[in-house]
Amino acid sequence: MTEVLTALSHQWESAVATTLEGLRDVTVTRRCADVSELLSVADAGLGDTAVVSSDLRGLDLAVVKRLRANRIRVIGVHPADDEGAERRLRQLTITATVAVDAGTDRWQQSLEDGAADVDDLEAALRDGAGRDGASPAEAAAAAAAADEVSGWRPAGAVAPGRASDEPRDAAVLAVDGEVPGRGTAPRPGPERAPVVAVWGPTGAPGRTTVATTLAAEIAGRGVEVLLVDADTYGGCVAQTLGLLDEAPGIAAACRAADQGLLDLPALSRIAPEVVPGLRVLTGLPKAERWPEVRAAALERVLELSRELVRVVVVDCAFCLEDDEELSYDTVAPRRNEATLTSLAASDVVVAVGGADPVALQRFVRGLQELGTVPSGEPVPVVNRVRSRAVGSRPESRIADSLLRFAGLTSVRFVPDDAPGVDGALLAGRSLVEHAPDSPVRHAVADLATGLLPWTAPPGDRRDRRDRRGRRRRLGAGSRSSSAVGT
Repeated sequence: MTEVLTALSHQWESAVATTLEGLRDVTVTRRCADVSELLSVADAGLGDTAVVSSDLRGLDLAVVKRLRANRIRVIGVHPADDEGAERRLRQLTITATVAVDAGTDRWQQSLEDGAADVDDLEAALRDGAGRDGASPAEAAAAAAAADEVSGWRPAGAVAPGRASDEPRDAAVLAVDGEVPGRGTAPRPGPERAPVVAVWGPTGAPGRTTVATTLAAEIAGRGVEVLLVDADTYGGCVAQTLGLLDEAPGIAAACRAADQGLLDLPALSRIAPEVVPGLRVLTGLPKAERWPEVRAAALERVLELSRELVRVVVVDCAFCLEDDEELSYDTVAPRRNEATLTSLAASDVVVAVGGADPVALQRFVRGLQELGTVPSGEPVPVVNRVRSRAVGSRPESRIADSLLRFAGLTSVRFVPDDAPGVDGALLAGRSLVEHAPDSPVRHAVADLATGLLPWTAPPGDRRDRRDRRGRRRRLGAGSRSSSAVGT
């Protein structure tokens, strides 16, 4: 027996309810007047299917997610031949849609298909197809993702400079409703675009510098990249790249996703291409606006981002606390849900730490905390490595310390280049544009090849492998047993 909850506009509420009551093995448990009543009835466990109309006031992505959290499948009703209403329902992740004038056979089929879909998703979860903490939809998508190549459209190389030093206006750079197409030239790589989250503990270890340089480096290899500023405490990607941030991209994208208005053309406008191949979704200019970035909406933004580009790089905030005092209230916004959502959606996490004793202590503790939340595979990176902070042979000393206190056997290092980084920040360009010969750029290029080997040309990949082998052979004889105090 299917127990149905309805929340429909008054124009067709009676007609749809009458049709549902005429179906076999279907009972209309409650005809709700609004979203609030629908959610309260769903929380009480009084139904297993919700039928909602496309113009229901208050219907958004958070409502759909809350219904599914109660194991309630959702069916959307839209006016006949209204493509806009049907598209909004699908952008709210409601895949089962029915026209208001549909007959009993169509309704019966939709209810049966919905039940089968829910059974398949739950089976996928039980079989471990999804990540820890993933939703059923994410688990099914992850299970269906292929490992082989899809087509791609080569983007131009990162420009070495710009004709003007004026800030780059995101509104001017946006494309007018066109989605970047992917050509037919094959390139090795995953069919589903990977999400690379760049995270680090408190203390400004250089997360944004690594994230922007990594994204620009990948774009310079002809691979389309989207750089997302999800740092709700102090996002600064826009300032780093010389963009105007009057309209924060991530807030606009999440707002559109929450209302079912975000599709690929809309996302391409909100996340403009600042240099060939590199799109940027700017962050919040004020930390007080963090409630605008909700978990369900950000999940939708990241999923659409995977379809827009070949690689997604997310600059995350430092804090991983789960707001324990609010844990009983699953509806209330949480201060750190943008970071936790980004990490949960990631395929790999670039964990960035500083190279001085205080930063290393924070890094060790932060890595322990990172291991307690759902996230991609962590890749530890020590930034701003310099002998002034830890003594001679800094890489060897830091590697010994992290092996002793954190059990890390593989650590990547990014050297300190204050003049190059400061010059790029002053110019409002990425380090790849401003100082392509910087040692920081070369270290991040090696990191990009290690994370995404399919992005590097074959010759460049071989050369970098040879250089790493030489460095390991040279470093093996000069390894010090002393450790940085942590």
